Amino acid sequence: MGKAVISLSTGLEDPEKVTVAFLVAVGAAEQGRTTLMFLTKEAVRLATGSVAIGVACQGCPPLTDLTARFAAAGGTYLVCPICFHAKALPADSLVPGASLGGTVPMWQWIGDDPAVTFSY
Repeated sequence: MGKAVISLSTGLEDPEKVTVAFLVAVGAAEQGRTTLMFLTKEAVRLATGSVAIGVACQGCPPLTDLTARFAAAGGTYLVCPICFHAKALPADSLVPGASLGGTVPMWQWIGDDPAVTFSY
């Protein structure tokens, strides 16, 4: 099975978009795809501590459940360092499975393997 990269630039200012991105990422990871979420702009906050909380809409799963499922399925995060540092976020606030890295590390992670990509 190939790899999956979900690029997310939206944070909790649009919780429904965040929920959809996590649903796609969880689906890929739970189906056995090696899955990476590339977080940019406001989405970098989702890889810190307790930011990814709440329920986006009636009937939507809680973000805490989605992040836990993503982690349990082996999903990882690559967090844009430019965006992260521009927000003056502390590096030790990253959740397990998250690391700072930009587009070059993302392409290195993909390598020569086929990858399905989604962007939100």
